Amino acid sequence: MLYGFDIGGTKIELAVFNHKLEQQYSERVDTPKSSYKDWLDCISTLVEKADKRFACQGSVGLGIPGFVNQENGLAEITNIRVADNKPILKDLSERLGREVRAENDANCFALSEAWADENQQYPFVLGLILGTGFGGGLVFNGKIHSGQIGMAGELGHLQLNYHALKLLGWDKAPIYSCGCGNHACLDTYLSGRGFEMLYRDLKGEGLSAQEIIRRFYLGDESAVDFVRIFTELCAISIGNIITALDPHVIILGGGLSNFDYLYQALPQALPSHLMRSALVPPIKKAKYGDSGGVRGAAALFLSR
Repeated sequence: MLYGFDIGGTKIELAVFNHKLEQQYSERVDTPKSSYKDWLDCISTLVEKADKRFACQGSVGLGIPGFVNQENGLAEITNIRVADNKPILKDLSERLGREVRAENDANCFALSEAWADENQQYPFVLGLILGTGFGGGLVFNGKIHSGQIGMAGELGHLQLNYHALKLLGWDKAPIYSCGCGNHACLDTYLSGRGFEMLYRDLKGEGLSAQEIIRRFYLGDESAVDFVRIFTELCAISIGNIITALDPHVIILGGGLSNFDYLYQALPQALPSHLMRSALVPPIKKAKYGDSGGVRGAAALFLSR
């Protein structure tokens, strides 16, 4: 059996899958915050319960909000302080008597989608999350590309370019600080919270993303103009990513991926930001939604 964990700052979810990635069982518990030992104990207990339930020693994959540095083995997961800067894979592997693998949760999302039956035709799947933040995952032939130290796909920390600043207005473009310590990262513009902050700063009214979208569909002039700007901003930024990576398909996840207008507007807006011979890849909505993280973590042990 394949065990997938979605490790969050608030909750830890375990889901068990067969080798067809069909879910058999799941359990969710609060994330321990008291000590690293308690955090390790929590995961170990969930694995041992699953082993007993399914009478096997399942593979263990973790989806984490960060990454494990491949050079020193230390986890970089700043929103789970008890496990940050700890050798989580070494310690869990020793406790559980088996290999444990981990990947960034955005990579797990992309991997889950790449293993969907309808997406296995694509050699290179690019997953983009437009949620609380903006991030990505790169999957080549069913395997995540993590890069030299494990941070490949951190597309949210690319920064606004000339065309984006020109679109937003040189003298009025809001420049947001990012949690990474830099400014004008895509994470603070193409995310759900970026959508709301941009509307506030460009249109002078604080609204939720849901309300902005509702007004857009009602034909509200301010909302319609804002969505035009936001779509163009997405096209500029994603166009750069397509130019660099040339994916066969793009899968969108996160809250803003449910804004169906984007699937009509983005393919129309992208060509002017690409090279003449470039192809706009199919842009599809994620199939597995919130379950993609655990499913992708479980798929870390699959190969084509």
